[in-house]
Amino acid sequence: MRRAEFEVTDPQAIESVLSECEYGVLSLISDGEPYGVAVNFAYRQGAVYFHGSIEGRKVEAIGDRAKVAFLVVKPYAYIPSYFSDTSAAYPATQYFTSVHISGEAIRVKDEREKAFGLTALMEKMQPEGKYEPITAANPIYTKMMELTGVYKIVPNVMSLKVKVGQNLPKERYDTLIKHIEERNGFADSATIQLMRQFQKQADDR
Repeated sequence: MRRAEFEVTDPQAIESVLSECEYGVLSLISDGEPYGVAVNFAYRQGAVYFHGSIEGRKVEAIGDRAKVAFLVVKPYAYIPSYFSDTSAAYPATQYFTSVHISGEAIRVKDEREKAFGLTALMEKMQPEGKYEPITAANPIYTKMMELTGVYKIVPNVMSLKVKVGQNLPKERYDTLIKHIEERNGFADSATIQLMRQFQKQADDR
């Protein structure tokens, strides 16, 4: 990552962002051209699981195994330029966290691992339960298991980028906090909390 001040290497922080975000963008090569597609996913036991059809462009690009990139973004507050007490446009920005993964996408063929991946997705999207456990032996899932493709991304590299103003001079940082507090809009409270968390980490160092 070019800007080291934005990089976080803590595995728990990476897993936290992956658990909070609902979808990511899977980047593949299809017929020699870049191809990106949004997928719901779940992160379990060091791999990213997602599901889909057993045919189509995404499936053909993956085959049994393909090199891929996967990007997950959690947006925080939009910061307008005038929050920096200037008439210039350039300070306008968006605060966010993002996880970038490079690795291999693999088609899951083992029935038990397919059930594991689908269960991971259900636990994330429907944590209240209220469904029968997913197993290949359960007759209500037999046809579904045949017609559903399950894939996993095995990471080679995972990186977390956090951009919440931690690189700013203290005076400008404090001014931003003040403006964000006064606005009190969507995501502002969470943004301030994250800003202060990273400022505290910087102070502790």
